Amino acid sequence: MNALTPEPSRQPSRLRGDRVTLAHGGGGKAMRDLIDEVFTSVFEPAGTEDQARLMHGALQAPGAQLAFTTDSFVVTPVEFPGGDIGRLAVCGTVNDLAVGGAQPLWLSAAFIIEEGCEIALLRRVVASMAREAANAGVRIVTGDTKVVEKGSCDTLFITTSGVGVIPAGRDMAAANIRPGDAVLVNGVLGDHGATILAARGDLALSSPIESDCQSLNGLIEAVLAAAPDARACRDATRGGLASALNEMAAEAGVTVTLEDADLPIRDEVRGMCELLGLDPLYLANEGTLVMFVPAKQAEAALAAMRARPEGQGAAIIGYAAAAGPIPVVCRTAFGGTRIVDMLVGEQLPRIC
Repeated sequence: MNALTPEPSRQPSRLRGDRVTLAHGGGGKAMRDLIDEVFTSVFEPAGTEDQARLMHGALQAPGAQLAFTTDSFVVTPVEFPGGDIGRLAVCGTVNDLAVGGAQPLWLSAAFIIEEGCEIALLRRVVASMAREAANAGVRIVTGDTKVVEKGSCDTLFITTSGVGVIPAGRDMAAANIRPGDAVLVNGVLGDHGATILAARGDLALSSPIESDCQSLNGLIEAVLAAAPDARACRDATRGGLASALNEMAAEAGVTVTLEDADLPIRDEVRGMCELLGLDPLYLANEGTLVMFVPAKQAEAALAAMRARPEGQGAAIIGYAAAAGPIPVVCRTAFGGTRIVDMLVGEQLPRIC
């Protein structure tokens, strides 16, 4: 910085103490100080009304559709290798819009904060959300905070809603899938679920794996430019790839055949799953999608994925076929097939 340019003065913090108290949710000065210093100073919403007032040129285009989604996030621990609950909330909501072909524009964020939560933790989570929102090209424009008694929630819960625009003529839906379509994923499978399991420390596991938490709207736009007839897309979150494929196959009335040898799974994740009796196809992902495209456009879509940092592990993992008795099967390295059913129960609770 130029020596003749004075540094901007930092306003002293109005917050007292280093933890959230019930007074911070009481509607008075303590609550206003928390909101101003921790949230609005970072998200910088336009105005202080109880609603965001939004305008965007994409909404005026003939044939454009409004897309809207909402989700809640309750991961434990709230900070983990590769991300935290704030980044997870932004990525999850952005991706829920993007896999339907929408271009995400705006997010809301509501925070349920446990009494005793460290204010420093809140600051880190909010900063993480702001960074990811900027990376995804979206704005967090409105929100809410509530403080609950200690023991009423686990540190911090976040609910985010998102609004985006689906351009005219774009139709991404599982019902569009046809026999012969190729099945692609943009990256390795199971990293998020394995990371959360290791981060909890309950099983004394030591693993270098990091969550795949990332926003995928940029990647999806690149793939749609290269493969404009792409049929459908889902992010493989809770229930993993297996559950996402079963849902899509049922909606489309097709059978999906996977090739086990083509599934991109880290050796560390395979090893952890073998040790614990888990199946990596059911582990959660937070930056991995599955996409169906016509076979003639599959290589173009694959190249578009691999050209971006979010798609370095992209692979064609199988094909759709005419409906059979089983929605999803996987061909093994031994030449047989195994059923890949919907997840029954839960492998890991509180993962996203």
